[in-house]
Amino acid sequence: MNGPERGNMQNILIIGFDTRNIVCSASRAGYTVCSIDAFCDFDLRECAYASVFLECRTIQELHQLKTSRIKAQMAEFGLEFDALVPGSGLEMLNHKDFSCPVLASSPDAMQKASDKLYLSKKLEALGIPHPRCYSPEELDAVEYPVMIKPISGGGGVFNRIARSKQELLAILEELHGLNPELKEETVVIQEFLEGIPSSVSLLSTKNEALSVAVNEQLIGIPWLSRLPFVYCGNITPFRNEQADEMEALAEELMLEFRLLGSNGVDFLASKKGPVVLEINPRFQGSLDTVEMAMNINLFEAHAGCFRGELPEKPKAKGFAARGVIYSDRELFIDQKLMELILREKGADVPSQGTVVEPDGPLTSLFARTSTREEAVLSLEKGANRIRAFIENHTKIEGTLGLPRVYKN
Repeated sequence: MNGPERGNMQNILIIGFDTRNIVCSASRAGYTVCSIDAFCDFDLRECAYASVFLECRTIQELHQLKTSRIKAQMAEFGLEFDALVPGSGLEMLNHKDFSCPVLASSPDAMQKASDKLYLSKKLEALGIPHPRCYSPEELDAVEYPVMIKPISGGGGVFNRIARSKQELLAILEELHGLNPELKEETVVIQEFLEGIPSSVSLLSTKNEALSVAVNEQLIGIPWLSRLPFVYCGNITPFRNEQADEMEALAEELMLEFRLLGSNGVDFLASKKGPVVLEINPRFQGSLDTVEMAMNINLFEAHAGCFRGELPEKPKAKGFAARGVIYSDRELFIDQKLMELILREKGADVPSQGTVVEPDGPLTSLFARTSTREEAVLSLEKGANRIRAFIENHTKIEGTLGLPRVYKN
């Protein structure tokens, strides 16, 4: 739907599982921003006019969230909202349920773009390279190795590799134990390919699509996480001979799926050329580094797309990197740890008095440098400082008697 003119749009509600980067981008663009978010991190609260907790801890709970509850929370802010922007986990909000414009693609377009099995069939029809996907009925035809992942979303947390049918069946059982919603019908079994994980960040109107940046993705980086396929951040720009082809393919997919605003396409830069992995029909985790490296405000550009406006294609100024550190233990955020994290000048700063769960995201680090190598080294040094502090702090303070006040 068409959004209001910029001059008439001031009060914005952003709702999603993790909205800090969108909230801070909108705040920098001069909007009055309220947020319903599962973490309500320290820096989100600093950027937002007001924020409240999203009362969901799991994907199942997100699916059960009633519109009436969201409306009640909206009313508590005491503002008339000019627009609502859904973030991760709430992309499928029914636009008709809200009186203000929803600055997002239609739920139908989002559903199709997010469904990895549907996407696979569409890419096949378009002749675009992609990993082969197997349906639950094709288990006997599977050629190994394969990647098992949720049919939509997940951030790589539940991704697993199977090298035999026995491993595949064991993984399906494990995933169902971790999350009852993950079963044969809600996971995708995908050909496992080698390559450099990357993504294209785009802006699109009804008639045009613009690739803003190509990003290198940091996936399962050992000094950032114990999880082998989890999203650990990214580096912008990705200097690669396949970048132009990725941009062209991504722009074609935006128009094919009728996606609007800020969206992303994940690729593998393989020896045979770019391979499309998935579409992210929403603001992406690369928002911070794209804004830093390309000198653009993505929220303002996203809002402009709903008025049919696209910016000029920006040019990179150096390299920007984001590294997401995951905790390897249950971790209480006391004043000393919070102060250390704040000194690193990153983002996603957990509030004092909260507890981060094992393998949960702790914080994000940033680097802005003239070379990719300097950026990676800066992130690694910052991660090592935080991990060393946690090791020493744990030995001194111990871990017993932690207050059970969880991060969300």
